[in-house]
Amino acid sequence: MTALTSLPDGDELPELVTIGVSVSVPDPYGSAIQDARAGFGDPLARSIPTHVTLLPPTEVAAAELPKIEEHLAAVARAHRPFRMLLRGSGTFRPVSPVVFVRVEGGAQECRLLEADIRSGPLARELAFPYHPHVTVAHGLAEDVLDQAYGQTRGFRAAFAVPGFGLSRFDADEVWRPWRSYDFG
Repeated sequence: MTALTSLPDGDELPELVTIGVSVSVPDPYGSAIQDARAGFGDPLARSIPTHVTLLPPTEVAAAELPKIEEHLAAVARAHRPFRMLLRGSGTFRPVSPVVFVRVEGGAQECRLLEADIRSGPLARELAFPYHPHVTVAHGLAEDVLDQAYGQTRGFRAAFAVPGFGLSRFDADEVWRPWRSYDFG
């Protein structure tokens, strides 16, 4: 396993790294949502794997990554696998131009995880209250957001959540999975 202070190719990390923590939405559901997001013209569709955010983009010192990894491993050990049900559409408009698939089952587990993750070395304030969701359109024209809302109303996916992942935002502005943490 590559140390968190270096990249898979062995290069050293920059002094500051942007990370995020999330639950991955597995295929075929993840690909279907990503394809829909691309179809709506969302320029971020292919640079962000389909997920439910547990820690939004957070800049950390590379030197703190070992402590962060220990923290995330401890959080994972303290939680159990759960079922997630994604169903229907929602929006944060007019506050934020976002259309999403709702987390109907597993929302409470996500809230508990988010609170535990966003503590210790990852303690930070949020711009908005935490609301588990899967983004399908962001920052697009109102008519496109309306279309995304309408087309995702009938979406449904159910799957097991065995853990969560740590991702990093690379210089090419793509989010990449970095580490996985299994529950229990």
